[in-house]
This record gives sequence, C-alpha cells and structure tokens, in this order.
Amino acid sequence: MAKKVLHLHSSFDVGGKEMRSVRLMEAFGRKLEHTVVSAEPGALSAGHGMKKSVQVRYPVHFPSLKGKPTPGRLQKLAKAMAGFDLILTYNFGAMDAVMAHTLFADLHSLPPLVHHEDGFDTDETKKRKWTRNWYRRIALGRASGLVVPSTGLEQIAKTEWQQPAWRVQRIVNGIDTARYGRKAKADALPGLVKREGERWIGTLAGLRKVKNLPRLVEAMKDLPEFWQLVIVGEGSERDEIRAAADRFGVSDRVHMPGFVEDPATVLGLFDIYALSSDSEQFPLSVVEAMASGLPVASPDVGDVKAMLAKSNRDYVSVPGDTKHLGEMLAALAEDEAARAAIGEANRQRARDRYDEQAMIDDYRAMYARALKVPRFP
Repeated sequence: MAKKVLHLHSSFDVGGKEMRSVRLMEAFGRKLEHTVVSAEPGALSAGHGMKKSVQVRYPVHFPSLKGKPTPGRLQKLAKAMAGFDLILTYNFGAMDAVMAHTLFADLHSLPPLVHHEDGFDTDETKKRKWTRNWYRRIALGRASGLVVPSTGLEQIAKTEWQQPAWRVQRIVNGIDTARYGRKAKADALPGLVKREGERWIGTLAGLRKVKNLPRLVEAMKDLPEFWQLVIVGEGSERDEIRAAADRFGVSDRVHMPGFVEDPATVLGLFDIYALSSDSEQFPLSVVEAMASGLPVASPDVGDVKAMLAKSNRDYVSVPGDTKHLGEMLAALAEDEAARAAIGEANRQRARDRYDEQAMIDDYRAMYARALKVPRFP
C-alpha cells in the first residue's frame, strides 16, 4: 500500500524549493501518494509540469495555513493532518502547521513531521524578526528533522532558532547535471531571438522584491550595446523592472520573456549568468548555470561564493553594491577567454558536487530516519 505524504508549502508557485519538491516526488516514484497544500490559494504552478506518473492531489477544502494561531484553529489544522504517513512543511508560511503538530500530535495520532527552510523575504534578509525566531523555537520542538540547503541557514537554525544538532540536516540542492550544457536554439525563448553578434547576460528568477532585479538592470547599463539582459521568470515586480530599464535608458536591451518550464533548453543562450539578490541561500539557478558551463556574476550572498569554482570567485561582488556588481559584469564581458575557462571550471564543479542523485539519496535517508524505517519510500 502506498504511503501518504502531506506537503504544506508557503507557496507552490514555481521557484527553487518548489521545483526541488517536484523533482523529489518524481524520483520517489509510484510508492507514494502526495497531497499538496499552498498557504497562498491557487499558487500551484510548480506542479503543472510534473510527470503524470506521480500520484498527487490538491485539496480545495484543507484548512488555511494562514491566520491567527489560536488553539481552535491549530487543532483544526492538526485534525486535517491525521491519516498521513509523513508530513513535510516548507518555510515560515507553513509554521502554524508545525506548531499544530507539536501541540496536538499525541491527541490526533499524527505522523512524523520534517520541516524545510530555504531562505527569507526582504523583511528578514539582514536580521530575523525576534517574534518569528521564538515561534520557530517552540513550533519545531517535536519535528523529526529540519532541512536547510546552506551553511548560513544551518548556523541560524542552531543559534537563533536554538535547534539541536541532531535535528538539523544540511542537504545541498542538486540537479540532473547531464541535461545541462546543450546548445540552445536562437529562438528557444518565446517572442525573443538571439541575433548574430549579440551577447546575453541572463538570469532565472521569480520577479520578486528580494531578487532586486532593478539592481541588475542598473549594473549592466554601461556595457556595450550588443550586451542584452534577459530575465526569465514571472512575478509581481515586472513593472518595477521595466521602469528601471526606462530610467537607465536600456529598455530596448532588457527582455522579460516570462516563465520557462525547462531551464536546460535556454541556458545555452546566455554568455554570463547573473544574480542581484538581496538574499539567497543555495540557489538552484546557480547550479543550473554552472552545469551549463557559464561564468557567474553575483553578490556575495548565501553560499554562492563557496558554490562556484575557484576561478569564478573573483567575480563575486560586495552585497548591495550595484557599482561593484557592474564592474564584475564588465570584467567578464570584456574577456571571452576568461568566460570560457571559468564556465568550464563551473561545469566540472557542478558535475562533481551538485548532481541530483546525491541530493535524492540524502532526502531519502532523512525521511527514512523520521519514519524509523530502513528505506524510504
């Protein structure tokens, strides 16, 4: 009989943690039945391209993950979590469910819970809110595991959230590296064609404030005309990015073709991969860029610098310094040989250290420990 897994997400729209969750569901195969709930109603786009072999449902009437954490509401959440074999929660948006589990697990015979934290929005990039720290400390009291992808989050979990070392597990994000590095068609992006002589700075990102994409627009504005900026993704900050392009006089060189289901089909169009985020932890898009043989320009956020090949680390800028990021982009733009050499070093590092099989094995072992079984699923 298939085990039943409940996934409670802060959002299940397309993003790094969501696509990792989808990949794990696919890798674990038919032995599991998945139920996915999003704290943001209707935010379920990450599941649109999921393999049809995955048994998954999206219940309409599951209690909301948002609201005041009153005892009555938390107990209602706990009742809804009964009947599953494993509960997986993701980010602070699902923390009320974690609290409900800690308070009412015995009353409702709830299964083990493993929580996942992947980073913060703009309001907590520099300093975490003390109220949320306290809430996490209490809510995680009965969790069987806490998974984080970066060394920074691992440290925060052990200090600010006061979690015991046995509960915290760092599992780095991985991808199927063999699928990346292919030559892309000039018209692989919808409504956009790479013309002869053009060079592209590219990024894959949800158009959210924490990604600070107007900063990237400003950082590339002084590059030669043949350098274009291509931002692949969707989100609420589209108008702000467009306004920045107008303000800096590069509107004809900034392109936002929208969301792309398979990044491996378009990354080959880029000559430089860039980030401009205020906060990251272990961004999956950087691994994808590395596996595609690209040099990376990025602020020194999260584990990005440590992720990159040694030769690429000289192109990591001071966090929040737009001018310095622009200098890093200019240095890479001016040196084609360096771009090629760095890209190849990144490709080899991605294959050696960030292939998805190791990630899948680590998650499989983590969930098996939570269930106290020799193998999961």
